[in-house]
Amino acid sequence: MSGRGPPLPPGLLERFRAAEAQISWRDAPGGGRPGAKPKRPKGARPPPGPPRSAARIAHLNDEEARVEERHEDEAVTIRADSGPVGALVIVLELERRGRPAYLGIVDPDPTSAFPGGAIEVRWDPLTSGSEFSLPVDDLVRLARYALA
Repeated sequence: MSGRGPPLPPGLLERFRAAEAQISWRDAPGGGRPGAKPKRPKGARPPPGPPRSAARIAHLNDEEARVEERHEDEAVTIRADSGPVGALVIVLELERRGRPAYLGIVDPDPTSAFPGGAIEVRWDPLTSGSEFSLPVDDLVRLARYALA
């Protein structure tokens, strides 16, 4: 990955963005928006304190993905179900936010919010370098299945 987001074949980013416009969102059961962020002036940093998080469900083409976003100081972590819709959400976040500090997978755990496993991406300005245990090309290939 170089520059702003993942390297995508010509036209694919436009197709992903068009699919993004078709995603319907709702609060996740049992997750809702427990730490919904209060409104603050544009460009203002969040106050230090406990992490804030939100859990939502993305629905596209009869498929769904749980997506959790967690903010802790200046770090942002997003986890999404490890299917096509979750991969699409992650690819679009990579395109918006740029190179992350971490991109990988979370193993399946029947006792967690992601019983089938998840894709995790983290941006942290205090971390130097990047760790990718999940190749970006594999993520993009999986996201393409959401376009059906």
